[in-house]
Amino acid sequence: MSALGWAEGTWRKGSRSQFDGNCVEVAFSEEVVALRDSKSPHIPPLVISRAEFAAFVGLIKAGDFDRP
Repeated sequence: MSALGWAEGTWRKGSRSQFDGNCVEVAFSEEVVALRDSKSPHIPPLVISRAEFAAFVGLIKAGDFDRP
């Protein structure tokens, strides 16, 4: 799907950021995941494979990005 096609997609935010203006939004298709800044929805999203997104989420859950 092209970046322009994502404009009509279903974008989701994390439940902890629903009322905060600093949010990363995600949209899913069959093959890829798109990520964008909720403050700049007009900028084309970053599009990655579902496998890359799953690996990223796995690293987050494992604490690889936690601050010491």
